[in-house]
Amino acid sequence: MDERRLQDLATWITEAGIAGTSETDMVAGFCERALAAGLPLGTLIVVMDTLHPTHEGHAVKWRRNAAEAVFVEYGRTNQGGEAAEKWRRSAFYELFHSGETCLQAQLNNETLARYWDLDFPHAAGMRELFAFLTRFGPAGSIGEMDCMYSAWYTDLDRGFNAGEIAAIQRLAPFLAGAIKCVALGRVARTLAETYLGRDAAELVLSGRIERGVADRIEAVLWFSDLSGYTKITDSAPPEQIIPLLNDYAEVIVSAIREHGGDVLKLIGDGALAIFTAQESSKACAAAIAAALAAEAGIEALNQRRAADHLPTTHMYLGLHIGEMFFGNIGSPDRLDFTIVGPAVNEVSRIAALCRSADQTILASAAFAAALADAGPRLVSCGRYALRGVNLSQELFTLDRV
Repeated sequence: MDERRLQDLATWITEAGIAGTSETDMVAGFCERALAAGLPLGTLIVVMDTLHPTHEGHAVKWRRNAAEAVFVEYGRTNQGGEAAEKWRRSAFYELFHSGETCLQAQLNNETLARYWDLDFPHAAGMRELFAFLTRFGPAGSIGEMDCMYSAWYTDLDRGFNAGEIAAIQRLAPFLAGAIKCVALGRVARTLAETYLGRDAAELVLSGRIERGVADRIEAVLWFSDLSGYTKITDSAPPEQIIPLLNDYAEVIVSAIREHGGDVLKLIGDGALAIFTAQESSKACAAAIAAALAAEAGIEALNQRRAADHLPTTHMYLGLHIGEMFFGNIGSPDRLDFTIVGPAVNEVSRIAALCRSADQTILASAAFAAALADAGPRLVSCGRYALRGVNLSQELFTLDRV
């Protein structure tokens, strides 16, 4: 092997990680350079846990002569089922629980029967596996991301020799550091978007974290909650409450996001969101489209839950448009990136009147005027007094005739 090229490879992968190169490009570039240095590499798979609401981690797979490396996310392995069984029968599982850092095995009938994850490499012509575990110290861990697994395969009948194994062991920490650098950036973005919403996350990650800094914006406001939620929580078994909230939140949040809205807060059974666009009429039309999609999704959800003898409900929704401040509010060590202003208070009051008006959707006169002819026709429901607002307001709902 070419020692100078191996040293250059360590430098290259470190710089690629610092530069934020994608994991697929890093792994592909790493493997191509390792081949050029004389390492007989046929396949490389790197695996790392992450912090994500649905995915436990991700893997990057490279195979010689393939067009490109492949990025794959995988689900939870701690909830039973096929994923858990595959994890327990993997070479990585044995490596992790043995306390060892490496495992070398020929791909023969014995190892193929023992480890389910060797079937594909064997079918691709691989002859030997060298699995390596690069551990991170406790201070460098986030969630369960305390190590990186790597599986190195060769198609040589002789397998890897001692010098090649030593080279892998020397290079693996550089690769792990680069992969972790990029993975942590993705974790930060995922957490920010999950807990703050897309727009707020983008602003926070761009550096907008100073207390008191806020933008004056005009936006369409969405405030929804669930009908009869208090009654359901009083009568349903406690273990059904969180699944109920998750079921309905998934439908409502998905509808909002699919139509360009951004969910800023989930408050118990309530959701606060905004829709923005250069033209107010387009933001209003997007909010109406999201509302109709949410209603359709809830109807389908109710059919599924009723079939399982689970409590069902529907959505009350208030829509409004106005100016507000969007930014950081709170104490120096606990900030919330949110919206404030009279319009925010008014939209929650409008949603609360759905019960009195016997409507599932109510919109303000300002929203109706901004919508104009850009969406479905709205009809007046009359004038109503909003709690905490001096003047009564005319409210509108969808013309469903």
